[in-house]
Amino acid sequence: MTITGAVSRASLAEARTRLEAVIPSADLAGLGADLFAVLHLIDREHGLRRAVSDPARDGADKAQLVQILLEGKVSPAALGLVADVVRLRWSKPSELADAVETLAVTAEAARAEADGQIDDLEDELFRFSRVVEGEVALRSALAGPGLPDDRKLGLLNALLDGKVTPATLTLVTELVLRPRGRSLEGGLAEFGKLVAQRRRRLVALVRTPTELSARQRARLAEVLAAAYGHEVHLNIELDPSTIGGLSIEIGDEIIDGTIAGRLDDVRRRLGAG
Repeated sequence: MTITGAVSRASLAEARTRLEAVIPSADLAGLGADLFAVLHLIDREHGLRRAVSDPARDGADKAQLVQILLEGKVSPAALGLVADVVRLRWSKPSELADAVETLAVTAEAARAEADGQIDDLEDELFRFSRVVEGEVALRSALAGPGLPDDRKLGLLNALLDGKVTPATLTLVTELVLRPRGRSLEGGLAEFGKLVAQRRRRLVALVRTPTELSARQRARLAEVLAAAYGHEVHLNIELDPSTIGGLSIEIGDEIIDGTIAGRLDDVRRRLGAG
């Protein structure tokens, strides 16, 4: 889902701005679902995707095509937003589809935020990713080709329905049924970052051999926020292999204060000598 083209990145920023303008008056329970439905159509119909992302085609013409196809099938808010998106310029057809997915996930995050559940959404996506990583049979069932979609959906509902926020169930279901070329863990990580961006805060993966107290978590979040200039959300992972101290990963940066990390550093220095 990473958008690489400079033209597409600028268009994505504009699309997200337009989404923010829609959110206050939209039915958030339906907006994300409608945007995901549009994404499914664009992914399925390659000719349509090329037509609505063609930079040589007039933007008003592309918006009119979307109006004809979608009017009465999605909400006016979703239809207006998609029409705006296809008017923009995209480096590749796939990047338009990725942008629609980004908007759909962001709409689900806004839904959780409006319900006072955005912290729960972040935590649930992270915890589910760790469950999937640790349970090989579950990962194979959800991400492998062995089970048909209706059985996967039944398994997800048995695991999550009534136990997580509606937004979490929606996003996990999307990733399981339509991975779009990603691993389940990779998709959960991408969606988690988008949810964090909704709150305009960074996500820190903290590995520690022992559970941190609420006071320790609050202090660590405060220190990291001061260092990075943004609010930081902590995802805590218990990892006995760290031996002692903390390993903190924020984006591409790793702050390793563990005994294991220091031992590895010593070994590297000895090997270099």
